[in-house]
Parts: sequence; C-alpha cells; structure tokens
Amino acid sequence: MNIQHKSSDSKGEFYLEEKGEVKAKITFSKLGTTQIIIDHTEVSDELRGGNTGRKLVEHVVNYARENELKVIPLCPFAKSIIERDESLQDVLRK
Repeated sequence: MNIQHKSSDSKGEFYLEEKGEVKAKITFSKLGTTQIIIDHTEVSDELRGGNTGRKLVEHVVNYARENELKVIPLCPFAKSIIERDESLQDVLRK
C-alpha cells in the first residue's frame, strides 16, 4: 500500500491513489505550528474492511510524532481509532 502525502501551509492529507483515482484519504488542518486537526477520513467501498482507514490514521499519528505536533481528532472515525488504541494516544492534545 503506497500512501502518499501532500500539504500546504494550512492543510494536508494522506491518500491512496490507484490508476489516477484517489481511493482513500484522511485530511487535516494545521492549527498554528504545533497542532493539527484531523477533519475527515474517506475510504472507497472497494477498500473498506481492509484496515485502510486505520493505516491512514496511523500515518497521521506518525507524521505528528515526527514533526512534534499534537493531534485533535474531530473526525469521528479517526477519533474512535485513536481512543481504542493506547499506542496512538501520545500525540493527543491534552
């Protein structure tokens, strides 16, 4: 699975693209220079049930760790993944 990343000064996303079509993505907004807000996760029907959404959440968490960012998961899917896995919670804004 080749998850790609792109970002601008205020937003970013991790996405999975196949044959020029985005099949799954997770988007975030930057809140200053120390925080990001996960605002949306989307997975195509053909990829559902294959942990694609979870892998996207893990990519955002790793990105936050690498860049010393805190995460605010407003997206209900991302929030549920992070809340159920203690190993992902170190990046949460307290």
